[in-house]
Amino acid sequence: MAGGNDINVATSHRDINRDDDHFDEKPGTVEEKYRGTSADREDMRILGKQQVLRRNFKFITMLGFASTVMASWELLLPLFIFVLTDGGTADLFWGFIAVAIGMTLVYASLAEMASISPTAGGQYHWVSEFAPPRIQKELSYIVGWLCAIGWQVYLAGVCFIIGSVIEGLIVLQVPGYELQPWHSTLLTIAVIAFSVVFNTALATRLPLIEGVMFILHLVGFFAIIIPLWVMAPRATAKDAILTFSNNGGWPSTGLSAMIGLTSPLSVMIGYDCSVHMSEEIRDASITLPRALMWSTFPNFVLAFIMAVTLCFTLGDIENILSSPTYQPFIQVFYNATRSYAATSVMVAIVLILLVSCCVSEVATASRQLWSFARDRGLPGSTWLSWVSPGWNIPLRAVCVSLLVSSLLSLINLGSSVALNAINSLGGVAILTSYFITISCFIWRRFNGPPLPRARWSLGRFGLPINIAALCFLLPLWFFAFWPLATPVTPTNMNWSSAMFGGLLIIAMIYYFVKARHEYQGPVAYIKRM
Repeated sequence: MAGGNDINVATSHRDINRDDDHFDEKPGTVEEKYRGTSADREDMRILGKQQVLRRNFKFITMLGFASTVMASWELLLPLFIFVLTDGGTADLFWGFIAVAIGMTLVYASLAEMASISPTAGGQYHWVSEFAPPRIQKELSYIVGWLCAIGWQVYLAGVCFIIGSVIEGLIVLQVPGYELQPWHSTLLTIAVIAFSVVFNTALATRLPLIEGVMFILHLVGFFAIIIPLWVMAPRATAKDAILTFSNNGGWPSTGLSAMIGLTSPLSVMIGYDCSVHMSEEIRDASITLPRALMWSTFPNFVLAFIMAVTLCFTLGDIENILSSPTYQPFIQVFYNATRSYAATSVMVAIVLILLVSCCVSEVATASRQLWSFARDRGLPGSTWLSWVSPGWNIPLRAVCVSLLVSSLLSLINLGSSVALNAINSLGGVAILTSYFITISCFIWRRFNGPPLPRARWSLGRFGLPINIAALCFLLPLWFFAFWPLATPVTPTNMNWSSAMFGGLLIIAMIYYFVKARHEYQGPVAYIKRM
């Protein structure tokens, strides 16, 4: 059996008689045309899972799915403002190049693991399969919690950004309109509810919708950058890409630039979204890694071009920072076009694509939640792991995603600082899951038996790429916990460190109370011969 010692340890758990109650779904409920290829069926047999979701995604539609989930250049517009505090536009330019190269190595490592084990569990499954046997159960459990919570928080964060952008557009068009926290909260909930409709009533049309949005993702990109390059004021190359700034009060510009890397990094975390849809992809063991890599590189390029465009066309920074819309990119659009109508059209394109991002994130977040519940890692796992007959979607997990994101948006009524802290937790949690997963993969290469066969493999370059990815992640993970400026106050503090610690404490409390008796990890069900 492939898997060596870790499989031998895990197989001892099969005497718990959980094979019969491991799934609440009934086999044979998926139509034949949605069951995938013979390779898919063999992968599911090896992984010890039943096919209960429709495999209706192919390469192009999955490429569109990943592109819309990440919305690389779209999300950069509302998020680039943070780099102006630490590093400046030069940090945005050079940081994007460095982060794009590093994250490509990270996703190449994940793509190989996805080809070996194409499962919706993603990182926590791979940790369970490749970690040292003595800690594989506990470590995969922690990673499962990080991914499950991370994607729920990501979903709430993007929906809140959309609500804020809508408010900014209203401010632009309606003189005298005053921003109110409850307006943002209601808009956030409305966006989440709209996204859930597409993931339930229109679930079978989701691949088609993603394909259409992928086209708009490309066309809309040119609809934004062309007016900016033609009409906006132009900065010199020295000011745009050679002058670093330190507006955060840090001891050195170098330290400020490292902290500022969180802006380009924020639009490059999360391409594992396609991994969590792997049980809905046809011929997943080859289609998934290809879609992962083909969605990564082109979108990095689009985001980089948008970053360059912003570096050269921002205009007066003080003017955009003091914009009444509280969305500097809207002010940049208006300063360039001097037209309310043109600005509204440009912002509307961004909004449509960000809403599409939310639709896709509901799918990703719910599948990650469902998968971890299927392995009994969450409270209410039996209830959460149910798949609705006929619909073949984890309907309860989708509804929980709606509930969690709506509850998180209510925090804005009391404190926008607390909401920002929770949102920053998403990036840190997902980044940590990458670090742990690749670390376990490296350990397996050095200490375990040969890796199982992969249809998409890095070959002899695998180990160097894995090590380089890990070396890249470590400093970025470290600086992801830092605040943007000094002196640090409760208002500008990066509370993600406290939230991260709190998440781990909650996870471990549940583990010792209940999960350690139920959760064995996916490796307990693998049947590699």
